Parts: sequence; structure tokens; C-alpha cells
Amino acid sequence: MTQPSVMELSSTHGNAFDQRALQATGENLTGLSIETIQVNIGLKCDLACCHCHVESSPLRTEQMDWPTMELILVAAEKARARTIDITGGAPEMNPHFQRFVIAARKVGIQVTVRTNLTILLKEGYTELPGFYRANQVRLIASLPCYLEENVDRQRGRHVYEKSIEVIRRLNRLGYGIFPELQLSLVFNPLGTSLPPEQSGLERAYRLELSRRFGIRFTRLITIANMPIGRFLHDLRREGKEEAYRRLLKERFNPETLPNLMCRRQLHVSWDGTLHDCDFNYALRLGTSKGAPAHIRDFDPAMFLRRRILTGEHCFGCAAGRGSSCGGALV
Repeated sequence: MTQPSVMELSSTHGNAFDQRALQATGENLTGLSIETIQVNIGLKCDLACCHCHVESSPLRTEQMDWPTMELILVAAEKARARTIDITGGAPEMNPHFQRFVIAARKVGIQVTVRTNLTILLKEGYTELPGFYRANQVRLIASLPCYLEENVDRQRGRHVYEKSIEVIRRLNRLGYGIFPELQLSLVFNPLGTSLPPEQSGLERAYRLELSRRFGIRFTRLITIANMPIGRFLHDLRREGKEEAYRRLLKERFNPETLPNLMCRRQLHVSWDGTLHDCDFNYALRLGTSKGAPAHIRDFDPAMFLRRRILTGEHCFGCAAGRGSSCGGALV
């Protein structure tokens, strides 16, 4: 199934999300800072999760090369970004992954890695937890429920069991226990509902995972399912797309707008193209006219002045308590 076109997503007259944001704030959405450079270094993954908005799988071959990573390090220095947030796919499967982490840490940039956990059990990757600890990499790990049945339905058979095993190994290294070794877990709904209140769900996660497995973690991040990628395919197949989009619009919360992640980060795709966020990348929606379009042309002042390109999928970030790569927004 085809995704909406760029013209459908953002026209010169704005779209429904633009209009709601303009009504709420009196101005178009623009950048506020570049605190984080998020980098998708490849789409190859050992899993093919049904909610994956970039549709990663073991069959994907797209991988970022080292010269592009070098340009990102230069851009991070120019922007005075504090964090490089590495995602994928399973980012660990990029052949330059460790070199990239080491180079970023060498110049004092904090590194966050979004891991699916299961990759750390595969041959060739089992030493990575020690590498993470040595470089004080912050980990954000997908565990979309504390119940085995729900996780395996969303991510594949035995993924829950493997994820628990990896988290326990990380705990033994101090992850989720020591402040410098942060381990955050990610929840996203199984179906067409918004995430529940983040702090209350975090308490439930802590209780269940501690009681059943002795597991500890730093915090829980709740993320809404975006109506793009594989999740959109499922919505259409089940005849639920219209209802879900209506839910997101009805739950629009203007209080989320100042904290939308697109306003405080730069997203770089595996081929070096620039985007306002990971979701825009998944929809092949680049930057606005006049803004840098590729990392080789990056200029922080120009990027901050850009108008953020939006579409109706953006209601997913602004619904209810809000949703971002860092969790709830309000």
C-alpha cells in the first residue's frame, strides 16, 4: 500500500494539523533548538515488528556509511548538540556502529542507542553490553508491555523471553541501577488506543518486572502508534484507519506543542538526508524550502529558522499527553 504523498502531507496552505497548531499558538511551527541529533543508521534488523514505522526487517540492506557519520559529528559540533540519538533498524547491525559511538564519546557528546534488546543475544553482538557500559551509552529498549503474550503478538515469538534475558544481563552490569548507566524501556499500545498516563504505567512496570524477574530500569517512555508504516497497513486491513485518525484529532492537546520533538532536534536518515523527525523520514518528507536538505549542507542557523513540515500523522504526537521519542510531553 502506498503512503500519502508529500503534497497530501503539507501544502502551501497548510494541512489540518498546521491549522490546529496555528489556532492554538498564533504562529507556524518552527525550530526552537537542536539539543539532539537523531540518526537512523540503517534499516536492517533481526526483527520485523508489526508496529515498525520504518518497516525494518532482516531483508533490508540500507546502511549509513562512515563518511556520512563523519559529517554528522561535524554537524553536532556546529549545532552544539548535547546528544546523538542512534536508531534503526537494529542500529548495532551497521558495520560502523561502534566506531561512530566511540568517535562521538571522544568529543564529549552523549550517545543514546535505541536497541531492540534481542540483537544482543546474537552471535557477533553479545559483547556489546560491555561496550555500552565502557562508553556510558544510554540505552532505550523496546518492551511494549510487561506481559509476554502482548509483546510476542507485537514483536514476534519468544521476543519477550529474550528481552527479559538481555535486561537481566544489563542489570548485572549496572544498567538501570547506576545513574550513569541509564536503561529506559519503551511502551506502545498493542492496538488503536493512546498510551495510558506514563507515571502510573511506569509504577506497574516496576512492580511486575521486579516481582517476576528482579528487573530494574531507569524510566518508562510511552509512545503512541503512528498511522504510518506497518501499523498503517494493519489499520487499513482491519478497516480501522478512519477511526484511529479521528481519535487522534479529537484528543489534540495544544499543551504538547512547545515540546514536540521536531522543535528540538535534527533527524538524519541513513543516506544523509535531513528531516524534522523520524516519522517524517518514514514518509519521505524532507525539510521545508530553503532549509538544508542533506547533512553535507547543514547550517544550524538555517535549520532553526525553517518551518517544520507537518501532516495529519502529527496528531499522533499531539494527542492526549503527547508522544515523542522521549515519551509523554505533558
